[in-house]
Amino acid sequence: MSEHPLPPGHSGTALPAAPPPHARLGLWAIFGSTFFELVGYFMLLPLLLLRLKGADVSTTLAGLFAASGWVGVFVITPFASAITQRLGRRPTLWLAAAVPVVSTTGFLFTDWLPAWFVLDFIAGAASGLRWVLAEAVVAEFAPPQQRGRMVGLFETMVGTTFVIGPALLAWVGPQNPVALWLVLGSLAIGLVWSLLIPPLPSAADAHSARVGLHGVWHALRAHPLIMTVGFVGGFFESGLTSILPLYGLSLGLGVTAATLLVSASGLGSALMMLPAGLLADRMSAHPRRRFGDAHTVRLRLLHGCAVITLLATLVIPFVAQTPWLAAPVAFLWGGAGGCLYTLAMIDIGSREEGITLVNSTAVLVLSYTLGGVLAPALGAAMLDWAPVLGFPALLLAVAGPGWWLLRRAHRAG
Repeated sequence: MSEHPLPPGHSGTALPAAPPPHARLGLWAIFGSTFFELVGYFMLLPLLLLRLKGADVSTTLAGLFAASGWVGVFVITPFASAITQRLGRRPTLWLAAAVPVVSTTGFLFTDWLPAWFVLDFIAGAASGLRWVLAEAVVAEFAPPQQRGRMVGLFETMVGTTFVIGPALLAWVGPQNPVALWLVLGSLAIGLVWSLLIPPLPSAADAHSARVGLHGVWHALRAHPLIMTVGFVGGFFESGLTSILPLYGLSLGLGVTAATLLVSASGLGSALMMLPAGLLADRMSAHPRRRFGDAHTVRLRLLHGCAVITLLATLVIPFVAQTPWLAAPVAFLWGGAGGCLYTLAMIDIGSREEGITLVNSTAVLVLSYTLGGVLAPALGAAMLDWAPVLGFPALLLAVAGPGWWLLRRAHRAG
């Protein structure tokens, strides 16, 4: 039985009252295997970029190479449900762990740049498949009363890999021949750990759910708000983070201070996602239903995060006169953006299961990635062309409609 009435347009899939058998072992295996795979992946990309620059490859070509992994994520995500339906969830997770090991091994045997593009595309596609399926499995396997805690903890763990991977690379040294072997070792540990994933029960909708592009479109029509939340979260958490150093330099900050804005955003994301999940659990379990049912609680929290994002963005015109405000604003952008994604994942995980949940997760991942890709492209252009008016206007054009749509959904809820 689902924990609240199904909203209009919902697919009709309800989550069981209890998690599947061996859920604790499954969560432990998903957490561990995902951690090592992502640490290896986030070591691999900067390592290859630095080696390309060391080989006098142009910055433009190096940028295209960096984008090839994200193109792989975009291409595979809509078909995650189709692959999962055909292979099953556990074999798909094994596949997502094995492919990066094979593709990374290829970098040991060739320096031919076209082959590198293909290998990076394949590694990115496998990471995208892992991203979608691991998120869905964690949300489904978490005990209903602790779903916020487990999803928040998983998102926080994923966030740490963005830091640990590059830090390990800096410690070893990108020119050290051992670096690529260390990447391969981390990915291999992730593969071995994936073998510990217990047999997963067959999804109830394994043969009836829509899959592929049709399934993603159906999920998007059922949950248009999920796309909005994912896009705003990706724009402010992931996308803006990549150009915060440019923003800091435009304010007149030094190189070190401008670079530390990235740390401020990452710190906000790391510190706020787990508390947001815990708060969703606690408010939903209030004995007097003081805050409404569980779905209403999540809408309240999503709306609160949208308000924080909007208020932080409204401060932008004052940052030029008081540059010390840049770090708190970056902290709030990263934290609120990460919480939007986390709470959206908790919400769809509380209402769906199986292949249908994979479809909805794919929509969330696609919209988050789209926001993460557009923010640096458009933001950097605005910082170059109209830093005083254009850059704040761009951010308000994203934060404002996101807040308005969540406000309307909150009131309707």
